[in-house]
Amino acid sequence: MLRMQIIKHFVIFALGLISALYLLNFGAGVFELIPDNIPIIGNFDEATATLLLINCLAYFGLDLRQLFHASNIKKKEA
Repeated sequence: MLRMQIIKHFVIFALGLISALYLLNFGAGVFELIPDNIPIIGNFDEATATLLLINCLAYFGLDLRQLFHASNIKKKEA
């Protein structure tokens, strides 16, 4: 059971690392899964890599998804 958990952590870490490297664009636009000049769908690969990276970070405890949620704090009436 512990071995499967270690493998799971490693796979999620590797996916996060691959998505981060893809977003850093070391290929200078030469290596693209979907070319950016295709209308509408051109940025789906970057959006997918971003979503994957955010979810991998959330798995390891750095939940950036909370930045986009509305605050439940109500303002006091003066």
